[in-house]
Amino acid sequence: MNKIPLHQIHLIGNEQHYINQTLQSGLISGDGLFTKQCQEYFEKKYHFKKCLLTSSCTDALEMAALLINIQSEDEVIIPSFTFPSTANAFLLQGAKIIFADSNSNHPNIDVVEIEKLITKKTKAIIVVHYAGVACDMDSIMALASKYNLFVVEDAAQCIDSFYKDKPLGSLGHLATFSFHATKNITCGEGGMLIINDEKLIHRAEIIRDKGTSKAQFIRGEIDKYEWVDIGSSFLMSEISAAFLMAQLESMNEIQALRKEKWNYYFRQLNTLSEKGYFKLPFVPAFANGHNAHIFYLECKNEKERNALIGFLKQHHIQAAFHYQPLHLSSFYLKNNQKENLLNAEKFASTIIRLPLFTNIKTEEIDFVISKINDFFRAV
Repeated sequence: MNKIPLHQIHLIGNEQHYINQTLQSGLISGDGLFTKQCQEYFEKKYHFKKCLLTSSCTDALEMAALLINIQSEDEVIIPSFTFPSTANAFLLQGAKIIFADSNSNHPNIDVVEIEKLITKKTKAIIVVHYAGVACDMDSIMALASKYNLFVVEDAAQCIDSFYKDKPLGSLGHLATFSFHATKNITCGEGGMLIINDEKLIHRAEIIRDKGTSKAQFIRGEIDKYEWVDIGSSFLMSEISAAFLMAQLESMNEIQALRKEKWNYYFRQLNTLSEKGYFKLPFVPAFANGHNAHIFYLECKNEKERNALIGFLKQHHIQAAFHYQPLHLSSFYLKNNQKENLLNAEKFASTIIRLPLFTNIKTEEIDFVISKINDFFRAV
């Protein structure tokens, strides 16, 4: 058996064709034909009010922080169990980051903990839908309404995931997607900002294009464009958008294959889970359409998890742990007291991610499962 990677990009077929088409047109900077097609795809398919492609999900998060006018000492509540970009985007604008713990049965933010953390300085709640599985959005949006807060969905892993049949990315005031090489739909590096609050759309276009009114000028609404606000160069290149459009054309095929393989893992590993060797991913009833982004196991402890990663590596299977809690990072602890967020720490110590990608073969999954069986038979 050849090495089985954790991730592998899946080419649909039109990526090279669309890139060549873009090169031949000579229009390779942002906001060209393919950018518009990609944005319209999401607006029509998921009924997002406005979509803007960006060069990364991190950029989209930074745009979100600018759009909601994060100021020095505003407090922003985020889960500790997430990637640093979630915090950095708001920290860059001077926010004080307030970390929340995970649920006991899933890495997503614990809604009960959120309300305890809200103060007069709280400006926003940032939710991260881990592995494409939805947070409890009704409860979170109710809190936001009660305390007059913004909600930003860090939906980096969530393309084509749902909460009570509503697409993730459509529920918060703002949301962000990632099209990084590790994601279900990719263009190598890329992201998207989703604007659901209509009052923010006009300014989002300005911030995204270096603080200028260029979008209005291109639409013929003004006779010249100028510098009108703060901003930066957040646009995705047209070459990346061409690649992305090819991927989007096969969204249904890609998602069907991933879900089939995710479900196969779940069924085949259920017996070992029932014997108590590990826990399978928990998916709450309201997350009734997750996108099979990650398949993970929750081991009993860090020692056993690390041993399993090492054992799989010996058999040429790449498996990995995931986020290290941000509240325990060396950067955060330079200026802050250590907090006890026990569930986030538990998931950081016990999660092992297994190989899952669109074109992984059933026999490869069977090989991974056989080695997991071998490992626990020897424990």
